[in-house]
Amino acid sequence: MAPITEPLPRQEALALLKGAQIGRLVFSHQALPAIRPVNHVLMDDRIIIRAHTGAALLGPARDGAVVAYEADELDNERRTGWSVVVTGAAHLVTDPALQSRYQAALTPWIGGEMAHTVSISLDLVTGYRIRTETA
Repeated sequence: MAPITEPLPRQEALALLKGAQIGRLVFSHQALPAIRPVNHVLMDDRIIIRAHTGAALLGPARDGAVVAYEADELDNERRTGWSVVVTGAAHLVTDPALQSRYQAALTPWIGGEMAHTVSISLDLVTGYRIRTETA
């Protein structure tokens, strides 16, 4: 039986996102779409990620560009899962106290110095649960 999708309420979508370990950040880089897998935390009604010096994301974050962040959990065998997409403005965190607080809450999952912190506003939150239809 083919799976079906059901829209998720905003709060449920954010709860699933909060529990996810890895997501994908989508942004424009040199007029082309770019996608990066990153880990995140939800704090202060924002998605918080960390980036290294020279990361392609830093330019759009300095400019307050609109980005998308997607996380999901899918079971290919059962054909079930969920997907959440957040669209919002990315901003480079420059306040030293906030940067310190956010960096303490988020250990990067890849190596290297992640000296920069980026916040993404939760302007548009959409989510879907994927399940198999029962008779």
